[in-house]
Amino acid sequence: MAANNQSCAACLRLQQRMETEAISETKTFECFSGMAESAAPIRIGEKILGHLQTGQVLLHPPTRNRFKKILNQLTTWDVAIDRPKLETAYFKTRVVAKKQYESMVRLLSVFAQHLATLSNQVMVQQAAAEAPAITKARTYIAEHQNGELSLAEVARSANMSEFYFCKMFKKATGLTFTDYLARMRTEAVKQMLLNPHTRVSEAAYEAGFQSLSQFNRVFGRIVGESPTAYRERVHGGTPLLGGSTPRVFSRAA
Repeated sequence: MAANNQSCAACLRLQQRMETEAISETKTFECFSGMAESAAPIRIGEKILGHLQTGQVLLHPPTRNRFKKILNQLTTWDVAIDRPKLETAYFKTRVVAKKQYESMVRLLSVFAQHLATLSNQVMVQQAAAEAPAITKARTYIAEHQNGELSLAEVARSANMSEFYFCKMFKKATGLTFTDYLARMRTEAVKQMLLNPHTRVSEAAYEAGFQSLSQFNRVFGRIVGESPTAYRERVHGGTPLLGGSTPRVFSRAA
């Protein structure tokens, strides 16, 4: 089948759909043979880094009628097949129960979100050849990020003028002080929202945001969705999605 242009094209179209439609949440797709496959996006803000993708499974027991339709489609594509082997493979394909499938997908989605969180944290990690003053400033920010924290205060902690600190900090981290602090606080909120009993407003103020309007704006810019949508997605607010063993498919930057 893989050697047939039309069957390959069908697989490629399905793969393309997964990459273009599984943008904000995990989605499940079904190929012509009834095999289900799911993709969970790994995203930072609006940027998709790649997808966690499941293997193919059946969500319903294989039937003779379905097998006949598969044969008809392959015949239309003029695919050379070994019917006995194909029939054996089809009726031995793993069937996953709906509830089990939902649980597997929820886990896949959480794992994808965890990878996205780690990717975002990389942006605020210490650089290899960082000046001691910048390291000191990072430590100070980490210790005081949940309170009112000004540029002047952090610059003083590093024994620098505000102008020089901004220049050195941006060079070391690739981020402005404001963006760095926003990302640190956003990551803290995301961790707190893993607890389904934590309110969004409670997490925002605990992380150091001074107003909900500021928090919502910053969270949406960095994460790419609202705090409420994020919490619902993390705690299983997504529709039926799927999976077996996850695979990572990277996308070019």
